[in-house]
Amino acid sequence: MSKTWHYHLIAIVVVLLWGVTFVNSKVLLNHGLQAHEIFTLRFLLAYVCIWIFFPRRLFAKSWKDELTLALLGITGGSLYFVAENMAVKIGYVTNVSFIVCSAPLFATLIALALCKDMKATGSLICGSLLSVAGLALVIFNGQIILRLNPLGDTLALVASLCWAVYTLLLRRLNSYGSVFITRKVFFYGLLTVLPYYIIWPWDFPLREVLHPAVLGNLLFLGMVASFACFALWSWVSKKAGALAVSNYVYLNPISTTVAGALVLGERLTWMAALGSVMILAGLYVINRRDGKRKA
Repeated sequence: MSKTWHYHLIAIVVVLLWGVTFVNSKVLLNHGLQAHEIFTLRFLLAYVCIWIFFPRRLFAKSWKDELTLALLGITGGSLYFVAENMAVKIGYVTNVSFIVCSAPLFATLIALALCKDMKATGSLICGSLLSVAGLALVIFNGQIILRLNPLGDTLALVASLCWAVYTLLLRRLNSYGSVFITRKVFFYGLLTVLPYYIIWPWDFPLREVLHPAVLGNLLFLGMVASFACFALWSWVSKKAGALAVSNYVYLNPISTTVAGALVLGERLTWMAALGSVMILAGLYVINRRDGKRKA
């Protein structure tokens, strides 16, 4: 990991920024935007930005790669974000956050089952379990109340599995630049979100987009969390290994908890602090050995 430490550092920053987006999305939902409307505005802004700066090359080298890119647009775009935001809206936040942020564990289990070059080492198992335990403490944040909401939990599980598949699909596109992959993800994400409008037509007043709280959160989601972070994530996934950096998703709840306390007034507890330490310890154990080789 010593030679790739800067890639891991970038991955950590990206994940911490993504953790804040739970709060951004919650604010937008509270202002009346629907899950698919938030996604559309977010990715449309990011797509325009990436076309301005990187307009070259339209298609992949083969139809199989183009299909893989389309799947990335679904699993890392339309289906993932719409499922996640709908789960936050109708479900319990503790359940949703825990399930969604378990994506690295699902990615590891799928890789162990399907990838011949992936082996279950002691550090991988112990580190993953430690991070998951820490994740639970951060999410529950002193309120150990797990309530069932079948639809909300199912949507959260769909989002988590989507991100796990997205992580593994990135491994198949190492011959492409991160910017090209990111632009295609935005394109296919926007294309595949269109069917949602058949069931839930757009009803958010466009003039309300200029409201400071709405516009500010959309700009952050589109230009920072999508345009910049997706490109950086594709880049570090190729350089340091998709599965290696995917484990940093466990850090998501740390920045979510801090941002929630600052913006939404949610309280912080000693349990969240302890959970954060356990997450960091788990990530250290995972990367102590397995970080030496690319996923």
